[in-house]
Amino acid sequence: MAGTEPGGAARPDVASEDAPATGVAQSRFPIPGAAALSLLGSRDENLRVAEDLLAADVHVRGNEVTLTGTPADVAFAERVFTELVQLAAGGQQVGPDTVRRTIGMLSSGDASPAEVLSLNIVSRRGKTIRPKTLNQKRYVDAIDKHTIVFGIGPAGTGKTYLAMAKAVQALQSKQVTRIVLTRPAVEAGERLGYLPGTLNEKIDPYLRPLYDALHDMVEPESIPRLMQAGTIEIAPLAYMRGRAQPVGTPVLTPDGFRPIGELQVGDLVIGSNGEPTPVLGVYPQGEKDIYRLTAGDGSSTLCCGDHLWAVKTASDKRRGKPWRVLETKQMLGKLRAAHARRYELPMLSAPACHPEREVPMDPYALGLLLGDGCITEQATRVVDPAPRRGRTTQVAGVLQTLEPVASRLLPDSVPELYLRNSAAIRLAVLQGLLDSTVGAIGRRGRIQYRAASPRLRDTVIELVRSLGGTASVKTRAANLIDIRLPQGVEPFRLARKRERYHAEGGGGRPMRFIDRIEPAGRAEAVCIQVAAADSLYVTEDYLVTHNTLNDAFIILDEAQNTTPEQMKMFLTRLGFGAKIVVTGDITQIDLPGGQRSGLRVVREILDGVEDVHFAELTSQDVVRHRLVGDIVDAYEKWQAVQDAQEQQNGGWKGGRR
Repeated sequence: MAGTEPGGAARPDVASEDAPATGVAQSRFPIPGAAALSLLGSRDENLRVAEDLLAADVHVRGNEVTLTGTPADVAFAERVFTELVQLAAGGQQVGPDTVRRTIGMLSSGDASPAEVLSLNIVSRRGKTIRPKTLNQKRYVDAIDKHTIVFGIGPAGTGKTYLAMAKAVQALQSKQVTRIVLTRPAVEAGERLGYLPGTLNEKIDPYLRPLYDALHDMVEPESIPRLMQAGTIEIAPLAYMRGRAQPVGTPVLTPDGFRPIGELQVGDLVIGSNGEPTPVLGVYPQGEKDIYRLTAGDGSSTLCCGDHLWAVKTASDKRRGKPWRVLETKQMLGKLRAAHARRYELPMLSAPACHPEREVPMDPYALGLLLGDGCITEQATRVVDPAPRRGRTTQVAGVLQTLEPVASRLLPDSVPELYLRNSAAIRLAVLQGLLDSTVGAIGRRGRIQYRAASPRLRDTVIELVRSLGGTASVKTRAANLIDIRLPQGVEPFRLARKRERYHAEGGGGRPMRFIDRIEPAGRAEAVCIQVAAADSLYVTEDYLVTHNTLNDAFIILDEAQNTTPEQMKMFLTRLGFGAKIVVTGDITQIDLPGGQRSGLRVVREILDGVEDVHFAELTSQDVVRHRLVGDIVDAYEKWQAVQDAQEQQNGGWKGGRR
């Protein structure tokens, strides 16, 4: 009688009474009516493939299948039909290729075809993308389990297509916030300028396979919108590395600002949380087109068109969305929405961290002196509370040690020793300045301060920005500064000013919006990678900028055409919460001049590195026309003969690299 397989599928009856006498077994079982047409195929094409590939004799009458042959052949055929019935009952389209793959998988005895072929990745308009071979399923499973996966195999094995499906699945399930797709354009020597047409027309032929796969998985009308928002980025590999700033651009370090071109791996820079973070990579970029990005408070910095910025729109804030990452050039011409600035930039979430250093004068007293412009009784009492003669002379002597200038008694700016000191020291100086004189305390805690000189104005602006606030010059001739400090940073010590400040709201959330982006010529540029969890670092004017791909699913296709240096550059772009899939065929290397392939050497380099997986696909995993697999096998055999002959002739004379 019929039994049941462990998974619950029907197991057919086996007529074994003839086996002792003749060595022939027979099995009869019904096909469920709903699955019969799908299982047998149009004009019984599936049945004919099964008859050709199975050793047991297959006979179908109505909805009943009869298998005849040796016990082993019948048992194997039973397993094949059980798996096919399970696939058909699950609503899958069963075709001749499905029959071939099912028989192939069961022959290897590694896995259940129904389990492999029913793994749904992405569905759109009734079309579902699934792995079609056991190796493809292992490849897909590896993408789920590892941060970096290399898919290596011949053409037609679904390396890129499945990686794209996993990328779309990760985006739809909000595991990542963007997809980055890239290919090396070696066919044009990465010198796309020699090709006719616009830049997009030059690039499109090399990226077309990625576009085609994407259109199979995402609604075509939504793709331009996703690309405009930076959710999907498609670019040649050469453009992936250009997220850079000119070599002279200041970057904030614990010891002050340093040119980005002087930074080395291991140096510390300040991250968005105000804390030091090490530099993980420094990548010279050569000469690039440069833009100056200016925020609404007057802060600005230089960067290339591909440089990354974390930004948020008003819509993003209303919907509670995280920061999006856009390139400088993606924002050109789109900086306003209904006359309002569109893109908000992140701020320092805490005061910048500098090592505390001993100072010769109380910082609050120094702020009072600088604000008053002369040595006052109030300031001298802070320096030395005891009433005594000569106190003014003592203070004057200390001031001369800070900035010895014969023409004046007081410094005309905040000395470097105080600017590059702990947050407590810097805040105390600012409190002294604001207690000595302040123009107005406006609504929501906005402060106006009138500086005595341009140099003092500039250092007050730097003090405010280093504490996480914004400071902009309203009337440059009068040195009037508009200040906004974050909640929790107390700008006053005088009780009357402090009470007024808190009555008006007591600070809040300082904000910066991009005001304009303007061309600034060409310059030598460099990009850095930092270890901060959000990949943000502080550049010129305390602007917080971005330079690594966080929370992204990144696919490098045709990776056999990368050099080892390009492969290293690409892999080190990995950010936190990101995933990388590298695909390629090491038998089809197009690099000029006998260059080594980065895909060939990377396995040896990364062997044993945790969370990196190499998935091998073969001609058995080809999912195009079945002849493609035969062609791949034929070329492999031919190449093996060529390799053997070249070795016998005394070494390599070319061929694969």
